[in-house]
Amino acid sequence: MKERPKLDRIDINILAQLQQNSDMTNVTLAEAVGLSPSPCLQRVKRLEKAGYIQSYAARINLAKLSDHVVVFTEVTLNGHRRDDFIKFEAEIRRYESIQECHLVSGGYDYLLKFVARNIAHYQEIVEDILERNIGVKKYFSYVVIKSLINKDSVPLKSILPDDDL
Repeated sequence: MKERPKLDRIDINILAQLQQNSDMTNVTLAEAVGLSPSPCLQRVKRLEKAGYIQSYAARINLAKLSDHVVVFTEVTLNGHRRDDFIKFEAEIRRYESIQECHLVSGGYDYLLKFVARNIAHYQEIVEDILERNIGVKKYFSYVVIKSLINKDSVPLKSILPDDDL
């Protein structure tokens, strides 16, 4: 396994700041983390190159854009051989309405998050998945009524070991 570069508290702070606002200028970021702009930019580039920063994106307010529905779906597969998982995962990537797909432990195999125009659209997608015969034994759908918490950022300092800070 490739060893990851050691991050210091400034690197962690840069990552935390960019999670909150990836659109901030380098000058603003440098001020926030206590560096001058040039060393700050060098650190950001190093973090990007090392894969700590995967991308930068805008968070769109979907409710302002259009009506939509969010549905979480539990999926259980017919079989549990390696090929069953590979087949399902390869095919499920084709659906742009799937925002997240997680292989999980417990009473089912995958947890999927869909964003669709409406329930009928969601059902069309599920029927298409079932028709593809990719090993789905059963599924359960949970329609989101209201989202109370929907964070894009992770509290880095609380998940990192103390010796990484």
